[in-house]
Order: sequence, then structure tokens, then C-alpha cells
Amino acid sequence: MTSRNGYFPGKTKAKGSAIITPRTAQETQIAAMPRQSRAARQALAKTPPLRVGGDGLVEGADRIMRTPTEHQAAGVAFKVARIYLRVSTDEQDLTRQAAIVESTRAAGFYVAGIYREKASGARADRAELLRMIGDLQPGEVVVAEKIDRISRLPLPEAERLVASIRAQGARLAVPGVVDLSDLAAEAKGVAKVVLESIQDMLLKLALQMARDDYEDRRERQRQGVELAKDAGRYTGRKANTKVHERIVALRTAGHSIPETARLAGCSESQVKRVWALHNQAQA
Repeated sequence: MTSRNGYFPGKTKAKGSAIITPRTAQETQIAAMPRQSRAARQALAKTPPLRVGGDGLVEGADRIMRTPTEHQAAGVAFKVARIYLRVSTDEQDLTRQAAIVESTRAAGFYVAGIYREKASGARADRAELLRMIGDLQPGEVVVAEKIDRISRLPLPEAERLVASIRAQGARLAVPGVVDLSDLAAEAKGVAKVVLESIQDMLLKLALQMARDDYEDRRERQRQGVELAKDAGRYTGRKANTKVHERIVALRTAGHSIPETARLAGCSESQVKRVWALHNQAQA
């Protein structure tokens, strides 16, 4: 139960006394609400944490104000972000991921979801990316570390992906891509058209550069493989027999290609490839 000033009782130092400690910055803001908002304040304090996000994180500890109305009552602007991250076990990469989340919160955003994925940006059938797009609400912002985390697809496909995000009423916020959306929203007439055109041009340029970098890497890899083959040192990547066996078992049991990919933890293209090889072997 909260005290009048919005603080919560802590451990008892002596009989009849208690240490009063603040919990979060949001609760301090709630405590500063007008007296007539006391009922709303108490209701907020009693609201249980929500389980949200791409990885099931409980955000309740940092999220006391949960709706635009609650933020308005506390005099705090309500901005919502969903963060898309490429998963890696590399310690430096994990540190960068944590920094992205913290910097997003420090910029005044409530993080409604954190979506982590191992899949390459050169694939359009990324389960977590598609799930994030499905979760998006109007006015939300998609945050990524770099544009190539969102897409390394050919430009036409990349533009369709961005269009699907915008169709949800959301926008991208990616380092290295100048965001003119706020200026464009405030502008009118010709100025608005110009700003929106510049924004689209900058985004297209960033998407094309991400694709070019991907193709350059693939070409260097191909050249390296050719050199290794000529020198007799290339053996190729060993197939993951366990995944292949699981794919065959799931498809044999009647699961669709998307279901099999999800259950086997692989891409739909791999499911198609393995299943085709299996059928050829059975023919």
C-alpha cells in the first residue's frame, strides 16, 4: 500500500517505524499528480506487471504508466518503441544490445517489445520480424541497431518491408538514417512534400547500401571458397543431420512448410530444400 507521498514502506528499523523508499522515477511522477487524481494513482500502483515483448520480458518494473491517458495525467509524453535485435552470443554484441534498450528508454520511450532473432537480414521470412510488424500500433517506433538489421533484401523487397511497417502507422528509427518524420508532420504544403521526399530518398539510399554491402560480402566469400577449392582445402559445411531429420519427420507428419520451419527452428527455404532432397532420395 502506498503512502501519501507515493513512496512505499521498506524494512522496519524499529517497532512502529518504517523506512520509506522510492521505487521508480515513474512513481515519483505519479506522486506529483494532483490530489483529485489520487484514485487513478492508487489504481496504477495496484496494476500488476504485464508480460510483453518478443522475448517475454516482464516490463512491469519499469512501466507504471501504461496508457496515453495515464501519461497525460502525469504530464509525461507517451512514446512507444519496439526494438528489433540480431541475436549473438558475442559478449560485445550483447553489451550493444543492452545499450540500445537503455538508450531507447533514456530517450523517453516505453519499450513495448524486444524482438531477438538469429536470421539474416537478407531473408524476408523472419518469424520475429513478422511478429513485430503484426504487433505494431499506430504511432509506434521501430528501433534497430543498423538498417541492415531490418533489411539486406534487394531494394524492391526492402521497400515493401518498410511499407508494411508504415502501413501499421509506425516508423523506423535507425542510427545513420536521418529522421525527418517529426518535421514533416509539422510542415504543410510544399514543405511537407519536400521533407517526405527527402526522407524516402535517404531511406532508399540506406537500404541500397545495406544490400550492396551484403552482396560484396557474398562475392568475397565466393572468391575465398573458389581459392580454397583450387588449393584442395575446401570441404564445405557439414549438414545438420538432426535438423534435417526433424524437418523430414514434421513434413511426413503433415505439418505445413511454415509450421515445420517454426518447430524445427530454421528457415522455410531450408525446409523446402531438405524436403526436396528427401523426395528425390525416395524416388
